[in-house]
Amino acid sequence: MVGFKATDVPPTATVKFLGAGTAACIADLITFPLDTAKVRLQIQGENQGLVKAKVSAQYRGVLGTILTMVRTEGPRSLYNGLVAGLQRQMSFASVRIGLYDSVKQFYTKGSERTSPNIARNAIVNCAELVTYDLIKDTLLKANLMTDDLPCHFTSAFGAGFCTTIIASPVDVVKTRYMNSAQGQYSSAGHCALTMLRKEGPRAFYKGFMPSFLRLGSWNVVMFVTYEQLKRALMASYTSREAPF
Repeated sequence: MVGFKATDVPPTATVKFLGAGTAACIADLITFPLDTAKVRLQIQGENQGLVKAKVSAQYRGVLGTILTMVRTEGPRSLYNGLVAGLQRQMSFASVRIGLYDSVKQFYTKGSERTSPNIARNAIVNCAELVTYDLIKDTLLKANLMTDDLPCHFTSAFGAGFCTTIIASPVDVVKTRYMNSAQGQYSSAGHCALTMLRKEGPRAFYKGFMPSFLRLGSWNVVMFVTYEQLKRALMASYTSREAPF
């Protein structure tokens, strides 16, 4: 078996919340430059449409965007807003992932400019948690893998891909709307309709590859770290509780 062994004792709520928050922060720390590059690519078309005469830095692909930012703005520009992101992950991810795990376990036993952001977070959270769980359960029930690191990696990667497909349109609209000039769009719906009319349906999947690289890598790091931390913390807890 790769990684920490699963313990017979189910993880406590404290272990779940602490493990989820820590894992999410580690994932954010590693993948934050990809998120920054994704946002720059998504709003590039909007900026070019508004100001054609004044040409700013042109971005091409994820790696090209990162290199351009490092060259023109310095390496620290890739981590703008990291502190706020880590604070959000420690508080938000610990609750959503830890609580989801606890609620799932419970039921298994018995049986204005914020609106686009809320919609996007709700879709991403539901998609990545549910798809990770479904893929992992399918692999285990079909005896294709055992409950260890390769299974967690595969499930997390699949969850990242599914989440990107589902959430990309909302993510693009959110990014465009929140980075638009005041009064340019009357609502997120108006922003989506304008994009559809002027740029076509493909506009909603602009920056799909950067989004997938970000969500895919974030899910892999977060879920793998979470599973391992959960097991390590429970192993430490049970060893302390074991009688001499």
